[in-house]
Amino acid sequence: MQVKDIMTTGVYGIKQDAAIREAALQMQRADVGSVPVCNDLGEVLGIITDRDIVLRSVASSGEKQYAGDIMSTNIITVTPETNIHDAALLLAKHKIRRLPVVSGGKLVGVISLGDIAKRRILIDEAGDALSSISSQFSLY
Repeated sequence: MQVKDIMTTGVYGIKQDAAIREAALQMQRADVGSVPVCNDLGEVLGIITDRDIVLRSVASSGEKQYAGDIMSTNIITVTPETNIHDAALLLAKHKIRRLPVVSGGKLVGVISLGDIAKRRILIDEAGDALSSISSQFSLY
């Protein structure tokens, strides 16, 4: 099974100069905990999580901040053709909960630990990834 078989599509990124409030509103509308930050070409530059908003924006000096100011960078990505098992291994290895999916360098979706856990056949992979992620601080 490949990432494209279970990834979430229709994912929209925000730009680096978007206000933090815009990121939070997009997460609220989509009922998700993160939003990718993309350039005008749709290339992933970073990701913002609800935790980033709390720790890097709300708890900071209170100055007006933008998506580019609080996003996590050096993002691990996968392609739609990546094997689900390999994606789960990346989640565990990097102690993260979500992977942007890119094709031709552009954002086409996101695969999360939850997407993997929803599939009965993938429960072991999801459990292993969650155990690893939960053992230490997670970035995104």
